[in-house]
Amino acid sequence: MELDRAEDALLSYGHAALLKPDLAEAHFNRANAAARLGRQQDALEGYDRTLVLKPGFAEAHHARANALEKLGRLSEALDGFSRAAALKPALAEAHNNKGNVLCRLGRHAEAVESYTRAVRARPGYALAWNNLGSALRHLGRLEEALESCDRAIALAPAIAAAHYNRGNVLKALERLPESIESYDRAIALAPEFADAHKNRATTTLLMGDFERGWERYERRNARVSIPPNSGSIWTGEENLDGKSLLIWAEQGFGDTFQFCRYASLLADRGGRVTLAVQDPLVAILKCLEPAVAVTGLGNAPAGFDCCISLMSIPHALRTCSHNIPAAIPYLRADPDRTRQWRDRIGTQGFKIGICWQGAAGGEVDIGRSFPVRHFETLTDIPGLRLISLQKNAGVEQLRELPAGMNVETFGDTLDPGPEAFVDTAAIMENLDLVITSDTAAAHLAGALGRPAWVALSRVPDWRWLLDRSDSPWYPTMRLFRQSRSGDWPEVFAAIKASLLESLSTNWTGR
Repeated sequence: MELDRAEDALLSYGHAALLKPDLAEAHFNRANAAARLGRQQDALEGYDRTLVLKPGFAEAHHARANALEKLGRLSEALDGFSRAAALKPALAEAHNNKGNVLCRLGRHAEAVESYTRAVRARPGYALAWNNLGSALRHLGRLEEALESCDRAIALAPAIAAAHYNRGNVLKALERLPESIESYDRAIALAPEFADAHKNRATTTLLMGDFERGWERYERRNARVSIPPNSGSIWTGEENLDGKSLLIWAEQGFGDTFQFCRYASLLADRGGRVTLAVQDPLVAILKCLEPAVAVTGLGNAPAGFDCCISLMSIPHALRTCSHNIPAAIPYLRADPDRTRQWRDRIGTQGFKIGICWQGAAGGEVDIGRSFPVRHFETLTDIPGLRLISLQKNAGVEQLRELPAGMNVETFGDTLDPGPEAFVDTAAIMENLDLVITSDTAAAHLAGALGRPAWVALSRVPDWRWLLDRSDSPWYPTMRLFRQSRSGDWPEVFAAIKASLLESLSTNWTGR
């Protein structure tokens, strides 16, 4: 094993276990060799044999939990790490890895407790300090998070992830030039660190430096898969006249809504453009046809002259603040659905569609979502109707609304099938206003040219830029920003004041 000859080690440990079947350590080490070879199911069986022979073997419980985590069995892994830590509180790795699973489950407050136990058990445990910093950032405890990242770096300056996490914390603290310096250190230590390249790029874009930001953003491509048989990469320089071009979506629904506008621009350049998007979005994007052929990523044909990722087109076209293609609407709701929803919703009252929760979990959701209860401040405005556009995560909050707060819902009849947002778009066409967190719904409303107000965290996603109340991407959109991190009541007080002013002066949507 020390010579990294895991196959040979597996055989030797297997012989030992045959010679002495009750030797727990032989089964344990054989399982470790299998785990190193990526054979997690075999490893799991070996750990189970070990623990039959030696139930109190903390290291075996810990190793078994590692295998379970790699197999995606997170609840069982959490139980295993907990058991190992209980049997041997000084086993810092058990506390640390328990924290990792808790983070994957979105339970960051509990993860902080586990990481804290890890660094108490071993104060020089740099990885645990780094993980503690990341969990604290998810909870908005930014100064503590920075201290933890700094501690990790002091203990182990060559850990690229610690510099990366420090950059994330500094970005959240609005110390953007310093965050870029930390990302640069991470990249210097790990040149292929795609997330560090991406976050450095988006921080640059957030600061409004489009030229450097787009160029840096291309370095995320270590994580971007090019569809097979799709031709050479189009760089923006090659003439598209008569050529077939595949554009493929690589990120979230909101990104696709925002950047699909570019497909039509490239068709105007003479290209025969096919846009391959997430399968649920095919129906709503069919309105781009016939200029652009729209297909699902799972059904994209082969045999193109050239191809480009949707998120790479702004770089290829040298998009900057003064040439963002902002002609709207560039998406349209289905007319028949729009009429059907008009009949269902009615025309009475001032109708506001609301969203509050993006896709739960992950880096993208840190700080951008808020509880639906914050809309309560608007409910005392006479004639106002709040209409939920929320799907999936966040819908459960409607069961616990404050007393007297009413939100109209459509239940399972809102986009019930595999075609996402087709009903949502039709409903938006019948609303007076959309108020939303930073979600795909915001981009859809903007692409439809509907009046939309977006509630943003203090340091938002890059596309909203800094310190402005409008969006160069969406002319009918207005932005409401926190002046203090986490202060949503302030944002909704500003929304209410603006809404009352607009209603009193003949509503125009701005």
